[in-house]
Amino acid sequence: MTSDDALDQFRHIARERAFGRHVGSDRLIQAGLDALIAGVESPSLAMLAGLLRSEEPEAPDLFDQVLEELGLLFHPPVDPRAAKWAMAYWIAGQIADGSLDPAVGTHLIWADIAYDLGYPEELEPLVHCAHNLDGWEESWGVSVEELSGEAMEAAKQFLSKRSAAEVGDQPGVRSLHGDRSTAS
Repeated sequence: MTSDDALDQFRHIARERAFGRHVGSDRLIQAGLDALIAGVESPSLAMLAGLLRSEEPEAPDLFDQVLEELGLLFHPPVDPRAAKWAMAYWIAGQIADGSLDPAVGTHLIWADIAYDLGYPEELEPLVHCAHNLDGWEESWGVSVEELSGEAMEAAKQFLSKRSAAEVGDQPGVRSLHGDRSTAS
């Protein structure tokens, strides 16, 4: 693992935690150890990497301290809708770059985001892919790989156009037409 890989791992875990995903102390400590071995320099990194099993409860605070020292602390938008949209873009980015299995990512968008946002039309292609991947049967005559490819393409399309609905959901931000847009 290179230092860039280790920093990417820190960024990823920071977003997972910021979006409410549970990340175990063992994973935080391992990320610290990976970063230390990769040559990342931070005053608190060695303390995080060297935590013993009995000291695991200290890992989240030390991890945040390391993130702060490295300038990687991530705070999602305060507005719940804006935070859900930010999470959708983050997950779609992982699907598109191949770092997250399309079946897992589209399911997260379907179950954790689209529902809370009232199933906006911008997320429909990703939700459709989630349904297909979740219910896939061999008799369909299409492979899981093809469906995964469709999900990756849907994620790329979603990322390529920041939705007017997302912009309209943010307080004080107007759509390109100057009016507040509303997603149905």
